[in-house]
Amino acid sequence: MSDTPQPAPLLDDDALDLLDDFLDSERVDADALDLIGAHGFLVALAVAPSDVPPASWVAELFHGEPAFADDNERETILGLLEQLRRNAIAALEQGLLPELPFELTLDGLAPEETPIGDWCAGFMEGVFLDEAAWFEDDEEAAATLLLPFMALSGLFDEEPDMAEFTADTVRLEALVSQLPELVLDLYLHYRVPPETPKPTPRKKKPAGRGGKGGRRR
Repeated sequence: MSDTPQPAPLLDDDALDLLDDFLDSERVDADALDLIGAHGFLVALAVAPSDVPPASWVAELFHGEPAFADDNERETILGLLEQLRRNAIAALEQGLLPELPFELTLDGLAPEETPIGDWCAGFMEGVFLDEAAWFEDDEEAAATLLLPFMALSGLFDEEPDMAEFTADTVRLEALVSQLPELVLDLYLHYRVPPETPKPTPRKKKPAGRGGKGGRRR
């Protein structure tokens, strides 16, 4: 049996369908994130090393204020989005993998032509909300851990180094299959302190004599 934990769903199908219908409706700005992008965005907020105020991430996700039918619908939709974020935190805190709402394969397509690219682009939008916090403590390690999400998002294709990285389709396919594990790795990076070698106890020296502290002459 594999030691890899089974992915944990972050919302049930009915809740995802409700969000999908709302985010795809005309009452939401055309530039707002769709369900796949919003899922990646909220998972990034669950991983993030610092909390982003709800007012900030809601405005970014919707690109403004949606035309909610009434207060009840507003409460329902915002509640489901917050529940997804909190469920992601709970799963990651237990060492579980988040279940992603798509098949983990590119099937020969470019990432940006698949839900995988949309999800990773949404994830990176979540990073951009407080980018400094993600890179504050260990910029090199954070950049390494975020590289797969950046590569699969399609947002950095114009950068020469990224073009070379994404040209390796076998590597990209491998990264896609590992996405849930990569999310957990990022979460742990920000919450598990790095191991440091234990300090070697100093050898006790005989107490010196006289007023000079036993310093040798």
